[in-house]
Amino acid sequence: MTLLFTLIVVQALLGGFDNLWHHEITERLPHRRAAAGELALHAAREFLYAYLFFAFAWYEWHGAWAALIAIVFAVEVVITLADFIVEDQTRHLPKLERVLHTLLAMNVGAVLIILAPILIQWWSAPTAVLPAEYGAISWVFTVFSAGVLAWSIRNALAVLHHRRPPEWVRSPLKVLATPSGRTVLITGATGFIGGHLVRRLLARGDAIIVLTRDAERALDRFGPHVTIITDLKALPNSSRIDAIVNLAGERILALPWTKGRRSDLLRSRLGTTRAVTDLCARLDRPPRVLLSASAIGYYGVRGDDVLDERAAPQAIFQSQLCQQWEAAARAADDLGVRVVTLRLGLVLARDGGALPSMALPVQLGLGAVIGSGRQWVSWIHIDDVVRLIEFALGNLALRGAVNAVAPTPLSHDEFQRELARTLRMPLWLRIPAWILRNTLGEMAQLLVDGQRVVPHRAATAGFVFQYSESGAALRQLLGISPLRSVLRRQSVYYNGACPVCRTEMNHYARRCEAAAAPVTFIDSSIQYDALVEYGLRPEHLRRRVYLKSANGQVLSGVAALASLWAQTPGYVWLSKLVSLPLLRSVAEALYDHIAVPALVALERWRRAEPAHHGRILGS
Repeated sequence: MTLLFTLIVVQALLGGFDNLWHHEITERLPHRRAAAGELALHAAREFLYAYLFFAFAWYEWHGAWAALIAIVFAVEVVITLADFIVEDQTRHLPKLERVLHTLLAMNVGAVLIILAPILIQWWSAPTAVLPAEYGAISWVFTVFSAGVLAWSIRNALAVLHHRRPPEWVRSPLKVLATPSGRTVLITGATGFIGGHLVRRLLARGDAIIVLTRDAERALDRFGPHVTIITDLKALPNSSRIDAIVNLAGERILALPWTKGRRSDLLRSRLGTTRAVTDLCARLDRPPRVLLSASAIGYYGVRGDDVLDERAAPQAIFQSQLCQQWEAAARAADDLGVRVVTLRLGLVLARDGGALPSMALPVQLGLGAVIGSGRQWVSWIHIDDVVRLIEFALGNLALRGAVNAVAPTPLSHDEFQRELARTLRMPLWLRIPAWILRNTLGEMAQLLVDGQRVVPHRAATAGFVFQYSESGAALRQLLGISPLRSVLRRQSVYYNGACPVCRTEMNHYARRCEAAAAPVTFIDSSIQYDALVEYGLRPEHLRRRVYLKSANGQVLSGVAALASLWAQTPGYVWLSKLVSLPLLRSVAEALYDHIAVPALVALERWRRAEPAHHGRILGS
């Protein structure tokens, strides 16, 4: 057994390296929608490996049980061969990956040659599963089993994620029927600020060009509503671009600021910004305005000083990063482009940024104040960020630095307590500042120190904040379930050709009518062009239920049903239930992968049934 176990360990190590280096780091398969088929094969194969590792670690499989081991190996070989074919058809395999595949195939062949007589010996014994122990190797195999099982689950979840409808279908974008005539180029559009901005500008009729390294993700988010490019060189000199919004840059609050990490942060910002200014230089007609993101880290660590756009920077990394970023953008000044550098504070949004990670510990009853709590938090609501960008693009008098923060900064202690009140949870823990400083190094400044920043230039220019108080902002983002954050007047679009959908919606319609709830039910199999301004075609309306509020917001799937249930007598409890984060994820998975395919299959069967009967009668 020693040689067999040695070969299995070699197989595990080679396979683990292949998964980690090629599938995770190089190709990033779990993040690619096109890799769903390959990931499904990987998940199935890893599940089989998890069973085999555990089976060999602690047991001998005699009699008929030996056949089970042989069958599992045979299925694994078939899956591996299928995986090789899919990989060759869907992506270019580097030489190292092909060499690894060859070694893995040769090694598994050797494993099967050695295992065959052992299985024959087990087959000839009476049927039983007997305990066995091989010392340290049993525990090594157990660790391997747990590892590949976790990997299998992770890949299976990625497959479910990729096989959902695209985001622009699940969360439709409204496009103004009458174009504005403006074209806006956005970098970093697939980030959470960029995603909100794209929606805002499309709704006012702008044509959007998205520069991204991940065209697949951009297509998933925005669909046919935008033009996607992966290189600015793809734009000819004659391109008409009225404005550029530069939001690209790696997230600064992530890994500690090692030398390599600092280089990455600088490169991700300066490289894109310089490419944008180079584009401005070569276009026949430069854009009228370049709005480039920056951050209030420009001001460094300043204690209780009140900081507006005239405050000086400091000689620390977060400040120098912003200084170089803004300097790269200002190069467009010499080309006659109006340059605005938006110094962003802590952006609050329910779907990205820091707020979800700040709210989760509080929701779990583990909310904490960091350090003394006296450090300042200069924040801004995502809606105000997007409105301020739109305001800056259109205000010809606005140029230079603009602080994107609400007019009422507050201490970290006050912010955390407001967050706890909004979530109705206690706040009782404290994290000493020295722990973060020793753990994160200079990056701890972002958490332990702060800046008291005010939006002097935005206010002077006439911009009006919708959310100037943190309590109102947090209540809007967290105090009301996102599934119910629509106006009461709603229109529900459902597939009336589906008998189950028709029966269910007729039931809700009777309930709403009896309660005088302002909900209109529309059969999208008849009015199939009802949501055409969102780019939704009849095939989308056949597969999902959509809900449109009076303010034009459109929800779909579980979100639409939950909002409907919130207005339907007798179903409010169900709306609250599916609004819980974990249950919402489960409900969405059941809706996308079980309910919708089953209902579509039922509809197709019912359509085909009359023709089938006609053929029988005709015969």
